Amino acid sequence: MKKLMNIDEAAAHIKDGMTVMLGGFLGVGAPSTVIDKMIENGVKDLTVIANDTSFPDQNIGKLVVNKQVKKVIASHIGTNPETGRQMNENEMEVILVPQGTLAEQVRAGGAGLGGVLTPTGLGTVVEDGKQKVTINGKVYLVEEALKADVAVIKALKADKKGNLVYDKAARNFNPLMAMAADLVIAEVDEIVEVGEISPDMVMTPNIFVNIVVKGEK
Repeated sequence: MKKLMNIDEAAAHIKDGMTVMLGGFLGVGAPSTVIDKMIENGVKDLTVIANDTSFPDQNIGKLVVNKQVKKVIASHIGTNPETGRQMNENEMEVILVPQGTLAEQVRAGGAGLGGVLTPTGLGTVVEDGKQKVTINGKVYLVEEALKADVAVIKALKADKKGNLVYDKAARNFNPLMAMAADLVIAEVDEIVEVGEISPDMVMTPNIFVNIVVKGEK
């Protein structure tokens, strides 16, 4: 597979019914160009793993509004009223996960682990139906690792091999998701020649990146 693709070629890898990780934090560091192409392509019945569902008129939020998502796993949905409406009307399944737990589940998926143990959520609805284990007298919830068919992430810059650099807080979930999917599409603002990014600055090595696509800033 060639690594540098145009937006049509890249988005064509996202099919109906897939589990898709989408980077971003309330729109910051979200792969908006690829998501817009997903909307244009009409890909549907998606399971989306993301920090949040953004806003109704932005990136992930537009997928929700268009009813292209059948299930979302996220830590926050409060900025997108349509997510809450679809959840309450049983039009879309929503699994709410504490943010740190979600990050660790994704990290575990990328590291080849079965899951993580955490005390977060004990005594709340978060623990419903989940396995518990006791270690040294302390109770933990077993949270299973999360993986995806495709991760669509956003970076500031890539070289032509796919080494990535992120822009400050726009890094958020993107590096974790780049390790936890079968196929990784990186939308970037700038593509440079190999060698133009210092090895010390590489935040996601090219081995994790399958496709690089130039997005809109």
